[in-house]
Amino acid sequence: MADEKLNKLNLGCAGFKKEGYINIDRNPLVNPDIIADLNVIPYPFTDNSFDLIEAFHILEHLAEPFLVMKELHRILKPHGRLMIKVPHFSRGLTHAEHCHGFDVTFPLYFDKKFIKSGFFGIEFNLEKLRINWLAFFHLMPIMGYGRVSIALLKVLHKIITGLANLNPNLASRIWCFWVGGFDEIEFEFRSVK
Repeated sequence: MADEKLNKLNLGCAGFKKEGYINIDRNPLVNPDIIADLNVIPYPFTDNSFDLIEAFHILEHLAEPFLVMKELHRILKPHGRLMIKVPHFSRGLTHAEHCHGFDVTFPLYFDKKFIKSGFFGIEFNLEKLRINWLAFFHLMPIMGYGRVSIALLKVLHKIITGLANLNPNLASRIWCFWVGGFDEIEFEFRSVK
């Protein structure tokens, strides 16, 4: 079903359609290229279809993120790149439709060196992990934040995010709640097949 020239997938596009990608979402109002319920597996793509899949703020809405990861592994080409943004557990349930929050340990479940009961049976190499204190500056004006408040928050964001990424494990386990939680974790994976 995927056009051979379009080997990039924007999973759960939510109205943020990307040129050169196949944009998929369940909501017809956001005008995706393909309308599909992402809780229903398998997805309408053949094995090894994509070089790149972006899943930005979608996994937390889905019933079984680990099964979705298995499906994304199936449709990624060998060494394909999977970019994910999800809410950190400390702020994971701030949206009424969020089912999950995520932690820095999420990548361990795709590393066969992790304990046998934890390994999920598919391999991804983690290439990047980043915690972001704030992630939604574009929504702040709509939420009533003024320009001065947003400017101050951007400065604090740089400081807190910079400190958190010196040791994401320590930030996630010890002091995330001291700063009101982290909005987001970014993961960049490569498929291992």
